[in-house]
Amino acid sequence: MNLFANKKLPLFLLSFVLVLLLAACGGNAAEETAPPATDTTDEHPAATDELPAETEAPSAGETAVSFANQVLPIFSSRCAQCHGGDRTLAGLDVLSFTALMSGSDNGPVVVPGDVDASLLVTLVANGQMPKAGAKLTPDQVQVIADWIDQGALDN
Repeated sequence: MNLFANKKLPLFLLSFVLVLLLAACGGNAAEETAPPATDTTDEHPAATDELPAETEAPSAGETAVSFANQVLPIFSSRCAQCHGGDRTLAGLDVLSFTALMSGSDNGPVVVPGDVDASLLVTLVANGQMPKAGAKLTPDQVQVIADWIDQGALDN
């Protein structure tokens, strides 16, 4: 019996050998290019890229959003008619960081670092708020979402 009479066998063998060769050559490129560990006698701990969520720095290409300079003006112009000063529907006051973070009669409206869990973003993004007056523009919604993603800081 000729093993090569069946033309599928050589193709299978060739494929099998190629798979073995590729598997033997494979590896994690990150492991190969990682710098070697060094002993340091520095008294200061090594800096890390990880920061607590409350003080997390914006990612590359993203600038920090300021509550006072960017978010509060949006709230003042679009939300304060119903949620600020003497009038705070649903117990929500958006005219100060402390008042906003206190939430509403329905609980928290901003969850720092979690846009999806922040009711405020859900309502303005869906166009449910503000009920009266002009809706927020997509850029305004994005500023608020970015601020929340960055930890909703009082800055």
